[in-house]
Amino acid sequence: MTRPLLILGPTASGKTARAIATARAQRSEIINMDSMQVYRDLAILTARPTAREQEGVAHFMFGTVDAAVPWSTGDWLRAAIELIGMIQARGNRPILVGGTGLYAAALTEGLVETPPVPPEIRAAVRKAAGADPRAAHKRLASVDREAASKIEPRDAVRIARALEVYEATGRALSDWHREPQPPALPPGSWDGLVLVPEREALYARIEQRFHAMLEAGALDEAHALWQRGLDPALPALKAHGMPGLIDYFEGHIDLAAATARAILDTRHYAKRQLTWIRNRCPDWAQEAV
Repeated sequence: MTRPLLILGPTASGKTARAIATARAQRSEIINMDSMQVYRDLAILTARPTAREQEGVAHFMFGTVDAAVPWSTGDWLRAAIELIGMIQARGNRPILVGGTGLYAAALTEGLVETPPVPPEIRAAVRKAAGADPRAAHKRLASVDREAASKIEPRDAVRIARALEVYEATGRALSDWHREPQPPALPPGSWDGLVLVPEREALYARIEQRFHAMLEAGALDEAHALWQRGLDPALPALKAHGMPGLIDYFEGHIDLAAATARAILDTRHYAKRQLTWIRNRCPDWAQEAV
């Protein structure tokens, strides 16, 4: 049976090109491992592989979920496991590519199963966290100090997730995390590759890419999503570049400021990705890019 290949790296490090080149050379099929590229509304802003790039190589879970759906790690994991089996049954190699380390960890280390959260609790918690992430983070620290210490005060999505579990169950998310399920891909059954760019060169690519996104129509697709009037706490509304562009659409800042914010936020995200990879993937093969 063909061993799945997982390709991780910070945003703008060339993961898409690397995965497609490998797939063409090895009879492989590609599975999305990026939490934002799953949403169909933001093809350009999330740097989803284009139809031309995908030509001749099967791609799965790219642009398949509506932005109104809060796609979870559990949703992704269940779909990924099914796709891996399907691809292997055809005698091809599954390549999972993206920058969402949590997805890779869920697949290779196991996922924590938590009970379902009632919709009314989820809605209330996410609304509060979206309106004031720092206050929500303070609340989280009072009920789950361990979880709060691992989440940035401005990360409304992760803060809300931890809080909604506590509000629904009366039990801290960090307690649930001590009871993970066995990994779908146990050690020795898969290969991992990390793309490691030089930091300043990566930052330059991030800036160049965002300007190219705007020229390619990212502003129009972001505006179309904003006009839907969806809950701002939804993951798709937190895609890199989206918060600043929303402020621009609402007249709070100009486009230059929104662009600067998007580039800076993406640089900060890339730095966090590199730190996560360094801490969690020490045994993966590394490739300088």
